[in-house]
Amino acid sequence: MTAATAALMATLLTPAAAQAAPRGSEPVYSYENAIREAVWVDTGLDGDGDGRADRVAVDIVRPREPARQGRKIPVIMDASPYYSCCGRGNESQKKTYDANGDVVQMPLFYDNYFVPRGYAFVGVDLAGTNRSDGCVDVGGRSDVQSAKAVVDWLNGRAKAYTTRTGTTRAQAGWTNGRTGMIGKSWDGTIANGVAATGVEGLETIVPISAISSWYDYYFQQGAPLYDSGPDWLSNYVNSPDARAKCGAVQRKLVDGAPRSGDWTPLWTERDYVKAARKVRASVFLVHGTQDLNVRMKHVGQWWDALAKNGVERKIWLSQTGHVDPFDFRRAEWVDTLHRWFDHELMGYDNGIDREPMADIERRPDQWDTSRTWPPSGTRAATLRPDRGTQAGVGTLGLHRGHGTETFTDDPALSESDWAASIDKPTAEKAGFVTGPLTRELRLSGSSEVTVTATPSTPTAHLSAVLVDVGPATIRDYADAGEGITTLPDRTCWGPSTAGDSSCFKETKAKTADVDYTVVSRGWADLGNHASDLEGAPLTPGKRYTITLDLAATDHVVPKGHRLALIVAGTDKDLIDPPADRPKLTLDLARTSARVPFVGGATAFARATSGAPFATPDAGVLDGVREPRTTHRVPEGTQ
Repeated sequence: MTAATAALMATLLTPAAAQAAPRGSEPVYSYENAIREAVWVDTGLDGDGDGRADRVAVDIVRPREPARQGRKIPVIMDASPYYSCCGRGNESQKKTYDANGDVVQMPLFYDNYFVPRGYAFVGVDLAGTNRSDGCVDVGGRSDVQSAKAVVDWLNGRAKAYTTRTGTTRAQAGWTNGRTGMIGKSWDGTIANGVAATGVEGLETIVPISAISSWYDYYFQQGAPLYDSGPDWLSNYVNSPDARAKCGAVQRKLVDGAPRSGDWTPLWTERDYVKAARKVRASVFLVHGTQDLNVRMKHVGQWWDALAKNGVERKIWLSQTGHVDPFDFRRAEWVDTLHRWFDHELMGYDNGIDREPMADIERRPDQWDTSRTWPPSGTRAATLRPDRGTQAGVGTLGLHRGHGTETFTDDPALSESDWAASIDKPTAEKAGFVTGPLTRELRLSGSSEVTVTATPSTPTAHLSAVLVDVGPATIRDYADAGEGITTLPDRTCWGPSTAGDSSCFKETKAKTADVDYTVVSRGWADLGNHASDLEGAPLTPGKRYTITLDLAATDHVVPKGHRLALIVAGTDKDLIDPPADRPKLTLDLARTSARVPFVGGATAFARATSGAPFATPDAGVLDGVREPRTTHRVPEGTQ
């Protein structure tokens, strides 16, 4: 144990307990008698333009006993826009209040479980939501400052008040300021954004299914991924009071996020990856590899940027879609999260920092671990497509291809349709497949596919998909539950009160038997071939080259299965397809995929031929990949 950790332990434990050196916090405090209070923190902004600084509502549940003992405690915080409009968790819980305006039900299990163990839990309403002033600006300055100001207040650097409009100050003398942020989706995104400010006192974040760059939520390399922009999302979660005041913010969101997919200053403000060098907090990241809401691209670019800057990291990757780990690995999650917060916020030397970095779900409810992620020895191999004996059904290997393949964009089809017809000559896709593997092959990290194509029209979309071809039982991420089924039985995680139960519906894996598994995917507008910042019309008949970023993954292709690369046009889940149906001709000699394999090209060669492969591997990753510069920010947009 370091001297700093020992000193921290001394402030948290009685002399007798310190001598015993417990391995973790215990539920020794009363949840029923916990202090429940609300304060409003001054953000220093006037987002709603009413002439006074916005105050964000902060609901607090904290144990009563430590203050009586003269002890200060750490904070677990979830800053969210969803506490009143939509609810949190699998049961869509909302905050409820008593006659005094103090919180009765705090959504999720965090307060029930952690408050008796000596933590305060803080639920922050983002500006413009629930009981807060201001306007929702969807990941921008107001969103991030909503939570950062609270961290500042917990550390004595910001002002708070006992009411929304009053002048009586509220102090945070009960906390030592050590704060951990947690949350799923937008909540976890705010944790990323606050960490990227480098604010002092934020010791750790636990982003679950979280965004790392808002442009990459709405677009990928010019291709639209949703049929609406951040203005719709802002209006959806804004409180009625905010909707009446926030017209100017809405207009900025419309004007700053053009449907062209061009990069603008609005996206620069909402790109946390570029500020990863400022992150001081440790990061425990959780994501579903089949999350098609917040896609795995957000994981790969954020993880690589954090690694480059030496941030302490841990990661869980499930087979689910957009699902909280409480609902796919509950007991292990609560235990691991408890030990993580104990280590990061209370200073317990419980060994979690010496455990494997990554937990990865290989099959439903079956998990592996990796000492580092991606594993040391992971290298990018360049795979090349080539023509086969049938049009559109080619081969995939290490040697340069030749000739061309042609397909016609059909926006009515998706990655599933293409994968299902991988061995059939169809006009809507070009597919390239290895032979059956002679040994398993593990992909780990982010891939990219370079495509050289000649379009027949002035606009064209491209999709690239990696597929494991072979039978498997997977979590049914395409189902409404995104890989889980909710059960009527409940399990309890801490004490309850009459207004706040700690008991939640159990779940089980929702599985599907499949003949193929999509491993990774990526999209682009071919008009963005020359710049990630803006697109341009294409000249029909002219050849263009573009590199598509594929989402990060960790997947083992079993022995006997095949690995496939599919290149096609508009995925039907992409919105706003091109006006025409372009025909695209691929130049196979100038088309390739860089895929990170554990063991690199050697592992690929041995798995596809069974023979040794002597060509030196290129692109050593050793757990970290140098991020490819995807956004060259022009002067004036910083």
